[in-house]
Amino acid sequence: MPYKAQIPYGAYWSTPFARWQGSFANLNSIEFAAHVARAELAKRRIDPKVLDYGALGFSVPQKHSFYGLPWLTGLIGAGHVGGPTLMQACATGVRTLLAAAQEIEVGMASVALAINCDRTSNGPHLYYPNPRGPGGTGAAEDWVMDNFNCDPLGPHAMLVTAENVAKKHGIATAAQHEVVLRREEQYRDALADGAAFLKRFMTLPFDVPAPGYRKSAGTLEADEGVSRSTPEGLARLEPVAKGGTITFGGQTHPADGNAAIIVTSAGRARELSSDPKIAVRLHGFGLARAALAHMPEATVPAAQRALAQAGRSISQMAAIKTHNPFAVNDLYFAQETGADLQSMNNYGCSLVWGHPQAPMGTRAIIELIEELAIRGGGFGLFTGCAAGDTSMAVVLEVGDA
Repeated sequence: MPYKAQIPYGAYWSTPFARWQGSFANLNSIEFAAHVARAELAKRRIDPKVLDYGALGFSVPQKHSFYGLPWLTGLIGAGHVGGPTLMQACATGVRTLLAAAQEIEVGMASVALAINCDRTSNGPHLYYPNPRGPGGTGAAEDWVMDNFNCDPLGPHAMLVTAENVAKKHGIATAAQHEVVLRREEQYRDALADGAAFLKRFMTLPFDVPAPGYRKSAGTLEADEGVSRSTPEGLARLEPVAKGGTITFGGQTHPADGNAAIIVTSAGRARELSSDPKIAVRLHGFGLARAALAHMPEATVPAAQRALAQAGRSISQMAAIKTHNPFAVNDLYFAQETGADLQSMNNYGCSLVWGHPQAPMGTRAIIELIEELAIRGGGFGLFTGCAAGDTSMAVVLEVGDA
């Protein structure tokens, strides 16, 4: 089904992603996202005053994040704009896009901002008071590390979910490493010709602000901390878990960054587009949940539901992007759907450029749009898993306006 809501071509952006404890480690993720949004809106000559709705997504709390979306929109010069703050782990990017599309769909907004940010670096250390605890002591939690390592329903670490899928479907370490090498090769295409692909939606070189946002702390030429693997180097790695299949080379790394997409009606999309001849249409969304501790499996039913709503098949997708925190994800998805493992995730993916959680899906969707534009149009699918064995997916089309 075609949605009324469209994405104006070019009305989106992403920072480079920086490996955790890197260049963005000391920036409040919401303040940083607002700093970037102000510059990117100005670059596109989009007045923040045209916005009348926003959805902010993050998964790691920051100081003052209680104020969420209204704080961010106030910082970018859109103090009249309200909206929710959403948290759905790594599916947050699709969730905020859907929230923006729904608002347009029912006529409650005309121009919506779906903006996502996260900083896995220097995550908060929380204390939960409990006066009735032994000696009046409470419980403590390291938000990032403790939740990476424990789904309370299990309890189990996220790594276990991938190992369970690898074991169930016979996915070996060698096959995972082959996917890693292919995905890194595809990312190098994004860096060709002075990072020409990334510059379609990313300001490069990227000026890294100091925490006060008045001075520069340095520049990034592209994503920071990306690995360059070799077959020999990967072959020397032992599985992280004893008796398992997944090595450190076969999974992504935590990261920091932000990304955003504007959503509006077809008419306004032409006004806000960098190329009014190109239309970016939304056709379907999907949500799914797999069995406990089988997170990578959720990507398939989520994709199937998005495809069903769009009235399309996997074979009709000109481009496919996935969130692949583990190489296992892509091997399983291709095995179950018949998608071409080699041509998925052209120009990059979270396995390579990192895992800042909420903005990860937003960037993948932006890259999907740009790949389709380079191809001359067509339908594309993004699907990605998230904590709690869930997944969200979206089908979109790039075509003539």
